[in-house]
Amino acid sequence: MTFSIVGLCEKTKMSGVAITTSSIAVGSRCPWVRSNVGAVTTQNVTDPSIGNDVLNFMEDGYSSDKAIKFALQSRKFTEYRQVAAIDLNGNTASFTGNNILGKNAVAEGKNCIAAGNLLKKETLAQEMVNSFEGNESLHLADRLVRALKDGIDHGGEEGPTHSASILVSDKEKWPIVDLRVDWLDSCPVERLIDLWNIYKPQMNDYLIRAIDPSSAPSYGVPGDK
Repeated sequence: MTFSIVGLCEKTKMSGVAITTSSIAVGSRCPWVRSNVGAVTTQNVTDPSIGNDVLNFMEDGYSSDKAIKFALQSRKFTEYRQVAAIDLNGNTASFTGNNILGKNAVAEGKNCIAAGNLLKKETLAQEMVNSFEGNESLHLADRLVRALKDGIDHGGEEGPTHSASILVSDKEKWPIVDLRVDWLDSCPVERLIDLWNIYKPQMNDYLIRAIDPSSAPSYGVPGDK
């Protein structure tokens, strides 16, 4: 049904999630990030509120492990949930309920954690971790989408995926990367990578426009003098 990679850039403290699934609009409910806090994915039979609650606990100073435990301890139906998180110290944690669909796996690495369910191969999560760790010199978003694509190449889900998303936070109060493929009959991860490659050279321009429009480059749109 879903697989994802959650990661942290040790140098910049950016955190992010890349995720893909067989259902529509995975980016609208599963990945969660917060500036100076960390990143979370909540998946399988998804309760989106879990992601926000885990981030709240991490923002209060709890590790990713304790944040997940506290977010789930009073909830019903946790046996249907799969959650993975990373905090700004690089601590990773996860929860996988007993009613998770199909083959499922979690793998942890340096500044990353991968999780999935309804997988063709249980080794997929480790392959994604290996990919993330092997591209340490790249931008966090590059590392995340490459790991996601390696998951596809390693077998992916039992069935086809139709949506994909990447969400990355930095120092600003909003995500600096928020790209989604909400539905595609062909591979949404390949399209997500295309979107990132288009957005990447423009990303800093949008940050400048938000922080200091007077020094921003030309908008390059019809009617702009």
